[in-house]
This record gives sequence, structure tokens and C-alpha cells, in this order.
Amino acid sequence: MICQRRRRQVCGPEVSPIAVPSMKGHGYLDYRIENHPTKVLECMDEFRRQNQLCDLILHVTYKDQVTDFQVHKMVLASCSPYFRAMFTSDFKECQASEVTIKDMCPKVMQRLIDFAYTSRVTVGESCVLHLLFAAMRFQMDDVSKVCCDFLSKNLEPANVIGITNFAESIGCTELHLMCQEYINAHFTEVTKEEEFFRLSHCQLLELVSQDRLKVLCESEVYKACLEWVRWDPENRAQYFHALLNAVHIHSLPPKFLKTQLLECPILSRANSCRDYLSKIFHEMALRKPCPPPRPRGNQLIYVAGGYMQFSLSSMQAFSPKTESWIKLADMSSPRSGLGGCVLFGLFYAMGGRNNSQLENTDSNTMECYNPMTNQWMQRAPMSVPRNRVGVGVIDGSIYAVGGSQGMVHHCSVERYDPEMNQWTMVAPMSVARIGAGVTAYDGHLYVVGGFDGENRWNSVERYHPDTDKWETITPMRSIRSGAGLVHLDSYIYAIGGYNGMEQLNSVERYSVCSNSWTPVAPMKHRRSALGVTVYQGKIYAFGGFNQSGFLSTVERYSPEKDEWTDVTSMLSPCSGMGVAVTMEPCPGSLEQEARDDEEDGNYG
Repeated sequence: MICQRRRRQVCGPEVSPIAVPSMKGHGYLDYRIENHPTKVLECMDEFRRQNQLCDLILHVTYKDQVTDFQVHKMVLASCSPYFRAMFTSDFKECQASEVTIKDMCPKVMQRLIDFAYTSRVTVGESCVLHLLFAAMRFQMDDVSKVCCDFLSKNLEPANVIGITNFAESIGCTELHLMCQEYINAHFTEVTKEEEFFRLSHCQLLELVSQDRLKVLCESEVYKACLEWVRWDPENRAQYFHALLNAVHIHSLPPKFLKTQLLECPILSRANSCRDYLSKIFHEMALRKPCPPPRPRGNQLIYVAGGYMQFSLSSMQAFSPKTESWIKLADMSSPRSGLGGCVLFGLFYAMGGRNNSQLENTDSNTMECYNPMTNQWMQRAPMSVPRNRVGVGVIDGSIYAVGGSQGMVHHCSVERYDPEMNQWTMVAPMSVARIGAGVTAYDGHLYVVGGFDGENRWNSVERYHPDTDKWETITPMRSIRSGAGLVHLDSYIYAIGGYNGMEQLNSVERYSVCSNSWTPVAPMKHRRSALGVTVYQGKIYAFGGFNQSGFLSTVERYSPEKDEWTDVTSMLSPCSGMGVAVTMEPCPGSLEQEARDDEEDGNYG
């Protein structure tokens, strides 16, 4: 440290000045002693503990008891706007040497004073709410943030509603928002706790009206409202209709609605609710135009498996909003040519082939991915292996269409019941098809194109579940195998594919009303064995294969503009993957996956 001595006049003989060498031309240097603030705080804290230089006595009253604290106004004012205003304004406390703080636990006040002098605070389960309340009262933001951090790390389904209400009552916006995010992410678990059943009808209505709720299926929201009413049916049945208006009824499966109408005891007490649900159910049954299903929470596009030199076991999700990819838990085994679909919020992957260095086996297995847990579960296998299978979902059931086992090409079709975890054979198609485009629309299954081992088709068949029969409808303009098929609005789009000579970039769409196909704008890239899906009114095409090799490009089609736009690239090129849309994974499950990967050495 550089210092300069000053000449002083002292008692006794005059002291000769010290000769100082010239430092001209060397300018100035600023020095900062890093531990100076800490040393000053420690010194002031020592003064406080020894009652030295203190200029204020705080009389803290609590339950008819008074506890005194000797402090320095300067220290309290420096970390609390509340005390700063008290000691620097025209309040009577400005000049006072004693101040009374009413209704404050002395232990809590002690922690705040200790923080002011030491920058340290201890937060525990038994004191955190009292400490947060006091910190909010005295506007000590740093302590408030520490308390909010502690609470956010200890939120549970059993306590989050109580903490939410507390945060709202004291005006702690940060904690209130964190609690709301937790409830949205863990809605189903929260609705099983006692705090949920003690919500007022207004609080419950506000909760279920949010589109940010993360639920696999809208039936979870319906059941939560139903159970809340059943907690006290005499007093709460009157609110059921208002709650049903907040539920996305048109997102409920018709089969689920039918079961509720037949079996729900609350509906027998509330005729207006029964009539409301019955009307919607009959509109669904008669295929009348209904408002489109409105999903809860943020939705992502999931891409499972695929082929790039060998079959892949990967599972990834793409966010069109951020144009970013998330790596998720792998499937139990590699597979390409698989079928992918979403049912009740779960992603199902079935069939395909494990074409790797160790084996080359067609698969009949099916597993489903839960985005709430980032985990796969094995489900009942199909009756036969099906490589390059097509899949569609109708009223709570999955249909697996065609595919192949070795040299055998299937015309057979089977249906999966998730409640029974069981597959059942239904009527077969008129011809065998592998790599056929399959989609469900308006209660029917549409199958286009494909390959039977000798012929590639442009023919189209439509399946009627009510009668278990297929009918042939107008064929496509082009022969296509390995094409993508989706429905959007009142049209069915056949996208890309292979005609026996080359991969296609052409797209045509089928009008159900006119029973005719018309061409629309072609893709920018030729591709077969691609993945396709619909997200928020746009069609997305992923990967695939053409003469130049495997593709990683992703493009998006806008029906309003009739044009395709390049969007992004996949993490790696591949073809033959399963693609579908469902809710984004819960952050907690992704954090656990990241920790597991790190422990396994998968990051480098």
C-alpha cells in the first residue's frame, strides 16, 4: 500500500521534512482493497455486540413481551429502505434514540439484524415463512430472495397451495409465480392433496382456466374438478357447471365422455351439466363441426428412432417456438421404420426393425414415453412384427396398419386398447402395404400408397370402425410409398415418398367433401421415409432419404400461403422415424436425465 507522509507541527524541536524523490510523468494508480467492506462490517458488528457507538435501541414487542436490541441507524438504513425512510425523513423516529417495533418475533428480528451486520442469514423450515414476512415488511430484498429460493427448493404437492396463498397475501410476486409454475407442472399430484380440496370454487376456477397446466390428457382436469365437487357434494354441486366451462371439453375422448354420462354420480345431481356434456358427446358422435381441441401447456414435436447407417434408439423433441432440440431418454432398443403416435398425452412407439451391427430383427414390441417422467414403459406387443408400419388414433384406440416381417408383407390391421393393454385384430385392407401413409380424420382411418413387395400403390382405403369395414376411395395422382400423411382442417395431405424411380417432393391433398385430390406447393427437398406431423396449423416434414443420402433438413408448410419454408436441421440426418406432438417434458425429469448422463460419462 502506498501512502504519503504529511509534515506536522509537533511539540518539541522542529522535524526536518523527508526528501521525496520526483515521480513526475508516472500518473496515478487506483487501488481497491477487496476485503475492506468485510472488515468494516466485522468491526461494526463487534461495536454492536459490545454496545459501543450504538445510537438506537429497538424495542421489539411480541405476545406482550419486549426484547431490546442496540443497533446503529446507519447499518439498518443501509440495507433496508424501510429503516432508511424512518431515519432520514421527517418522521419522529429520525431523531429518536429508541424505536418500538410491534408484533415481531424477536428471533426473526435477531436474524435480520445479524444479516445487516454480517451479510449471512440462516433459513430453516420452521422460520422461513416468518422470516420472509419480516423481510417483506422491512423491504430487505436480499433476505426475501434467500427465503424464496429455500421455499422453491422445498415445494411439494402437499404444501404448494398453502405457500402460494401466503405469497399472495404478503405481496411476494416472485414466490407466487414460482408456486404457480410448480402447480402447473405438477397439477395431477397437487390435486390429490388436502390443500387442493380446500380451495374455494373461485380459486379452482382460476386454476383450471389456465392454458399453462401440464397434463397428459384433459381428462385429468375434468377428474380434478369432479373430485373437488365430491369432497362436499351438497355445497359444491352448484359450481360444477361453471367448472365444466373452464375444462376443454372438446379435447376429451368421446369414449371418456360416454363413460361419464353413464356412470358419474355427480351428473345425476346436476341435470344442466348432464345436458351440456350430452350435447357435446352427440355432436362428436355425429361428426358435427366442433371447436378444435385446445391443448394445455407448451407442445413439442417428438422424433423417435430412425435409421442412419444403423437403427437408432434416440428420442428427441423439437420446439418450433425456440427452434431448439432437446435430447430425451432413449428407447429400450434401436428401431427404424417404426410407427409413432400420441394417445392421452403418451408417445407410443411400435414395430419397426432393429438393423444394427449385432442384429437385423423386425419387431412387434410397443413402448410408450411419458413426458412427465421422461421414461419409457413396455406395453403389450402386437400380434406380429411390423416393420415400416403405419399408425393412427381413433377415439382412444391405436391402429397398427400393414408393415412387414421379413419377406412377408401384411395387409392385416390391429387395434390397441390402452385400458386393457391389449391388441385385437380388425378387418384387413384389400392389399398388403408397407411404408403406407396412415392418418385418422373425422372418426375414420385413411391409408394411402405403400408397397406390397411387387407393386407400389397410389390407391387409397378408408376404414370405418363402427362397421369394421374398408372402402376404396379416389386414388392419389401419384404412386407413393414411404410418404408422409397428415390431416389439417378438412384436408388430408400426402407428402413426398418414392414412386419406384425417384424420391418425390410433390404434395397433394384430399378433400373429404369433394372426394378428390389436388396438387399443392412441392417441398424444397425430395424425400421418402420422412416424418410428418401438424403443429399449430402448420405441417412439418423431418429428415428422410433421397438420392443424395439421408436428410437432416426440416421444412414447414403454410396452407394459407401454400408454400414450404426451411426451418431448421435435425441433430443428425436419418429416415424412418416416428413423429408426433405432445406436451413438453417436465423440467425436473430432464434435470435427472442430465445428471444420469453426466454420471455415465455421456457428456464430454
